[in-house]
Amino acid sequence: MIYGFNMGGCGPEFSGRRGSRRWGPFEFSWEAGPDMVGARMRRRVFDGGELRLVLLKLIADAPRHGYDLIREIEEMTKGAYAPSPGVVYPTLTLLGDMGLIAEQQSEGAKKQYAATDDGRAHLAERAEEVASLMARLAELGEDRARTDSESIRRAMNNLRHVLMHKQHFGDMTTDKLHAIVALIDEAAQKIERLG
Repeated sequence: MIYGFNMGGCGPEFSGRRGSRRWGPFEFSWEAGPDMVGARMRRRVFDGGELRLVLLKLIADAPRHGYDLIREIEEMTKGAYAPSPGVVYPTLTLLGDMGLIAEQQSEGAKKQYAATDDGRAHLAERAEEVASLMARLAELGEDRARTDSESIRRAMNNLRHVLMHKQHFGDMTTDKLHAIVALIDEAAQKIERLG
């Protein structure tokens, strides 16, 4: 049995057991079988040329190792996005081949890269695009921070609804009430200790 997937008229229909297609800025993937029909959509953060500019900008700001670049992007986006080593390291090789970065002397076995004069000139020529890309990273971080605070509100509302339901429809004895209060106090103390 083959299942189809259509994004409600906003793109081509995809049929088959498993696959993925790019459409505009989105990548669609689907998997279907007798026990499961599913589809998910994820937004690509950068194309290859954009990621090259982001990495070059970060290296121009301060010499960095490949892992430092991954960690820096992850921190900027509050964990919403971190490019994989399988994308970052070949991109660094390409930037080196283009003469935009050069390997620097560093302690340990890790390669550290610095921007060349050509690399800085390249960034200056594309300053507007670079600023837009860095703003996109900052926006991802802001979206993640907003989402995280929404998760807290959702959890608090969930607790409130459970308590109201227990109070109005449960057989609330004094022992149960004390047990609930103790659980809430314990959770509050654990949260406070998180710092």
